[in-house]
Amino acid sequence: MSELEIKTRKSNASIAPEKFDWDAFEQEETFGASKEELEKQYVESLNKVAENEVVEGTVTSMSKREVVVNIGYKSEGVIPISEFRYNPELKVGDKVDVFVETAEDKKGQLILSHKKACSLKSWDRVNQAHDTNEIVKGYIKARTKGGMIVDVFGIEAFLPGSQIDVKPIRDYDVFVDKTMEFKIVKINQEFHNVVLSHKALIEAELEAQKAEIMSKLEKGQVLEGTVKNITSYGVFVDLGGVDGLIHITDLSWGRVNNPEEIVKLDEKINVVIMDFDEEKKRIALGLKQLLPHPWEALNPDLKVGDTVKGKVVVLTDYGAFVEIQPGIEGLIHVSEMSWSSHLRSAHDFLKMGDEVEAQVLTLDREERKMSLGIKQLKADPWETISERYPVGSRHTAIVRNFTNFGVFVELEEGVDGLVHVSDLSWTKKIKHPSEFTSLGDKFEVVVLEIDKENRRIFLGHKQLEENPWDTFEQVFTVGSIHKGTIVSFNDKGANVALEYGIEGFVPTKGLVKEDGTTAKAEEKLDLKVLEFNKTSKKIVLSHSRIAEDIKRAAEGEVLKEKAAEEESTKKAMKKVKAGVEKTTLGDISELADLKKVMEKEAKAAKKEE
Repeated sequence: MSELEIKTRKSNASIAPEKFDWDAFEQEETFGASKEELEKQYVESLNKVAENEVVEGTVTSMSKREVVVNIGYKSEGVIPISEFRYNPELKVGDKVDVFVETAEDKKGQLILSHKKACSLKSWDRVNQAHDTNEIVKGYIKARTKGGMIVDVFGIEAFLPGSQIDVKPIRDYDVFVDKTMEFKIVKINQEFHNVVLSHKALIEAELEAQKAEIMSKLEKGQVLEGTVKNITSYGVFVDLGGVDGLIHITDLSWGRVNNPEEIVKLDEKINVVIMDFDEEKKRIALGLKQLLPHPWEALNPDLKVGDTVKGKVVVLTDYGAFVEIQPGIEGLIHVSEMSWSSHLRSAHDFLKMGDEVEAQVLTLDREERKMSLGIKQLKADPWETISERYPVGSRHTAIVRNFTNFGVFVELEEGVDGLVHVSDLSWTKKIKHPSEFTSLGDKFEVVVLEIDKENRRIFLGHKQLEENPWDTFEQVFTVGSIHKGTIVSFNDKGANVALEYGIEGFVPTKGLVKEDGTTAKAEEKLDLKVLEFNKTSKKIVLSHSRIAEDIKRAAEGEVLKEKAAEEESTKKAMKKVKAGVEKTTLGDISELADLKKVMEKEAKAAKKEE
């Protein structure tokens, strides 16, 4: 039996059995119409349902688990009641939107979804509200990272924490389960993300309030406000719809390390309008300006030279600020902390919170500035410098600093002296003072000269001993020969270490040895003194000169012998000439003999040459 026949019989069940025309029914003639015509009329009486569309239906029955909805189709759809949890007041007869997923499944059942219908209609609704800037209502479902999850038209939207209110929110949980108005500020169509803002609604209202408040502001006006937020640089105060800022420097006449020392959150305070900008909606406020300036309460009798007490409130390398009474500070420059000049940081003398006593050095009540000094409370060591450190006196100092030209030492706090590099040693040639001593070492010195006016004292170290060059003058006489070791070379020659710990200089040509080679570093040589200068402490020597002098001496002996032989020959010639004068022209034999003697002597002399 077909479904149509079953429904037809059900529809005719109300007719009394005794009046039913069974013959007509068997001949497929019912109430004057054929079975095909009745089926056609019945099908046409039902709604035509298209899948994947949203249609309106009527709730026909409800249970704890399901809701039955009639959309005018041949069968009714069943929807889980959980899809209607947002509407606890749902009842039979209510009209609802449903999404047709399947007109007829394998069991012949109509499959509907209210949730999907809401979602589709909601997304269209959300886009419409965004385009028209419509204010929508939403239910805050839960808290999430960075904000809240809000149900709007059945869609889960995101409410950033910064968009909940114009003032910072300390407890997000108080907003959960609340229904509030929102403005849709952003939609991501691709990912179906919706961003809401409640703050935008408040700001719109506040803008009107701000404009009204700003129009009534005047510089110097005193208003009451509520501390809204505290930062490291100042305090924001709510003036009844518009915020103003009290900069940290305008909270108190004294120094403020943390604004929370002065005000508390949500505290009501009176403030004065310092300045404002209507276009940028910025208001500068002041709190300390409501109180008299501390300098007005400064003792009128206070003057330069007086002693004051205070506390170190700020410490820098160049000095310390000391608060002598609330709001009044004086600067102690590092140069006014000690008579000493080798320490350059205030941290070497003071620390934060120290209670100090100081002398007023300058005082300007109009500019409200004051400079102080603490070294002035101690005696100036330079006042009696000549009595305590007379010229020629010996002392033990501390090495404090090096320069290329000498060593700075401290005799006592506030008294530094200079030992020039030339006054470090009688004998050593020092390129830099650090070769001779070290920082922090104790150093014996002799006072050479005092310049009290310029606060300078010149010292010596080598003067602790007698000048050895007076003795060296007798030892290293010109022409004397000494042993020396080559220690270094330069463009002009070599420095050599001599006995008694002194050095001499050998020119390059004086380094040539007898074999023609040049002496090398650390080689020991015999050296002859060519020059000695006690004033400049200079000794010039030569190794080559020793061999040269020996050669010259040898050549001198040979020349001396030749001269003696020539003198002997001259004497012999004179004697011969004298004998010749006595002979006669007839004495031929004697002349011949004389000739032989002369030739013999000439030959002998030639051989000697």
